[in-house]
Amino acid sequence: MTNLISLDDCEQLSVKQVHQLYRDHVNASQVKLMTSFGFGQELVDHAEGAVITTRDGRRILDFTGGVGVLNHGHNHPRIIAARERFARQGRMEVHKTYFSPYVGALGHNLAAVLPGDLNMSFLPNSGAEAVEGAVKLAYKYHGGKRNTILRADISFHGKLLGSGSLTGSSQNHFAFPGIPGVVVFPYGDLEAVRQLIAEHRRDDGSSDVYALFIEPFSASTMRHCSEEFLRGLRELCTAEDIVLVFDEIYTGWGKTGTMFYFMRYPGLIPDVVTTSKSFGGGKSSISAYVAREPIFRKAYDSMKDALLQSTSTTYYGFGEECATAIEAINVAVEEDFPARARAIERILGPGLARIAKEHEDEVVEVRGAGALWGVFLRPNKVLDLIGKLAPGGIARDPQFGTKLVTCAVIDDLYRRHDIYAYYTLNGKNPLVVGPPLVTDPADVERFLDALDATLAVGLPRLVTRFVREKVSSLW
Repeated sequence: MTNLISLDDCEQLSVKQVHQLYRDHVNASQVKLMTSFGFGQELVDHAEGAVITTRDGRRILDFTGGVGVLNHGHNHPRIIAARERFARQGRMEVHKTYFSPYVGALGHNLAAVLPGDLNMSFLPNSGAEAVEGAVKLAYKYHGGKRNTILRADISFHGKLLGSGSLTGSSQNHFAFPGIPGVVVFPYGDLEAVRQLIAEHRRDDGSSDVYALFIEPFSASTMRHCSEEFLRGLRELCTAEDIVLVFDEIYTGWGKTGTMFYFMRYPGLIPDVVTTSKSFGGGKSSISAYVAREPIFRKAYDSMKDALLQSTSTTYYGFGEECATAIEAINVAVEEDFPARARAIERILGPGLARIAKEHEDEVVEVRGAGALWGVFLRPNKVLDLIGKLAPGGIARDPQFGTKLVTCAVIDDLYRRHDIYAYYTLNGKNPLVVGPPLVTDPADVERFLDALDATLAVGLPRLVTRFVREKVSSLW
């Protein structure tokens, strides 16, 4: 008989057994990497709000925000109730010859939240798929007659072949094939964009650029576009009939203090906005691109092209996922997630600024908005130590020192203070402070106290302790 693991058996597995299953069937190096932090050594029993409880009863304050997924926190009661209701009533998940009230209602809710004529939605599974759908939309809008697409140098739009070719992450150390015609501009440099558009014209003088992708707030680098730059892009793209795409996959649903970052600027409307992560309420794998009506209708609103955008893919508009997203939007609006983010900012902003000033030997700068901040650490004092501990190719990574000190701080926060944090693998690798929007203000203060105490230990001591225990298995 086939030796299958039942659900009951799965829930009784020890951490060592889980590690071995990963080594055998997932990725052995992932085990080696993740167990270099304290949180790789134990299993979670349950999670609620901003708190993770491990099997041994340890309560961990989750300040990762699920890397953008958990604006609603873990297992928000309204999200859970919506999913239970769907299952209890025996609703049908998917069948393309029946129209879904959930798809229709979700499209309406997206249009209601977003400004202007951003009315038409496409609902795949992941952020990267939403990006690729937006690329196809822009290309189809121009009838395949334009060949150039612009993206920023610090961009992060996903890791599929198409979205990966639009990503400027340092993670892209292996060159996969990608979309042809991708041209890169410096983030925030309007004159550079203007020059590139001028350089990429067809023989008749019209623009060869079919789309421009930009993250108004770059969550992987904690940089943001100025209002002048974004409005300048809108003016350029309108003049040249270029499809302007705002990627708000991470920053949507209140995270930075407005429902979407670009919405802080009245009257600024992209041609397409992409969203995912907290769109699914922390429980549903769903994404969307939402397009201005004239763009969408020209590209796909005909009998011939109605299915060309791949609305017939297997999991498009999956019932329970759409029902979850409907409730997630209602929660974000009714609980005023942007106001929650601004309330968190009123604590985090001054608190992180104070810590940066008091620990200027450890902290280069802090920057962010709402409930999404980056702490940029200074590796200078441990550079000699790094050279001794990591000779050869590892030490030649220009960001290795920053990564090492940031890992040491994350490790200390977890081990000594029961706080779960992470750092980005893009840009200059800041320590990310991105709590769920349901986080209690007292827990924000607790995080600040813990970070203050950790930095007070000093980066050389933190790194020495961390390296002695873990670096041999990390790199």
